[in-house]
This record gives sequence, structure tokens and C-alpha cells, in this order.
Amino acid sequence: MNTKELINDVVSLPVEERVLVVDLLLRSLNKPESDIDKKWTIVAKQRLADLRSGAVQSIPGKEVFDRVWNRFEE
Repeated sequence: MNTKELINDVVSLPVEERVLVVDLLLRSLNKPESDIDKKWTIVAKQRLADLRSGAVQSIPGKEVFDRVWNRFEE
């Protein structure tokens, strides 16, 4: 099987299976670094706790992108 045939086969898979293939391919390119992953997990859990407790307020995505675009338009 050549690369083109492989790609055609993968593209014909259901979306859920294509997602798995993409995830595995990306993981093979970007090997996880356990120390960094552990630190990001701690940060993510703390941010989630802050959101759930009301310590911080979330900002809707549209508002975030509007702010970004406004900065570039100035």
C-alpha cells in the first residue's frame, strides 16, 4: 500500500476513527513530556476550580475574538 492509498483509506473512515488516526499521528510527532504535562495538568485543574468557585469569570469566545480583532484594526 502506498501513501496515497493509505490516505484514501483513512479519509473514508467514519469521523470518530479519523480523529483517532489524527490524534495518534500528532502524538507521534510531538512526544509528550511528562514533566511539562504534569505542570499543565495542575494549572488546568486550578483554572477549572477557579471557574467553578466563581473566583474568576469566563469571557465568551466571541468577545475575546472581537477584542483581538479590534486591537489589530487600531
